[in-house]
Amino acid sequence: MGDLLDWIISFLFLVTLIIIVIYQLTCLAELEADRINPYDSSTKINRLMLPEFGLQGLLCLYYFLTGHWFMAVWSLPHLFYNIRLYVKREHLVDVTELYNTNKWEQKKRNYKIAHIGLSIFITSYWLIHSALGDI
Repeated sequence: MGDLLDWIISFLFLVTLIIIVIYQLTCLAELEADRINPYDSSTKINRLMLPEFGLQGLLCLYYFLTGHWFMAVWSLPHLFYNIRLYVKREHLVDVTELYNTNKWEQKKRNYKIAHIGLSIFITSYWLIHSALGDI
């Protein structure tokens, strides 16, 4: 039962992460379609950067603490990428350069969505496997 609870909590972490990244991608798409100004878009995106990074760090730590080594190692590149962005101070979106970097910012978030989506798929597999094993 404990393993099932671990996977449920992990699944909730991942769903929250993907919602945050999809929201950021939506803000960038609205900017590209000229429905929102760069200041509002960058404010909305920057407000969610640290919670996203913190949640990713907590998820990786959670995997290590619960002994899910494959998922912990799987989530390390995403965590190290976020740490690198934070250390180099490249984690925030610059309002003055947002039009020029919009495609690059969208591409970064698409890669994050792909990584998190694959993590959700793997977690769903183990969630179902644990649920059926408890029957």
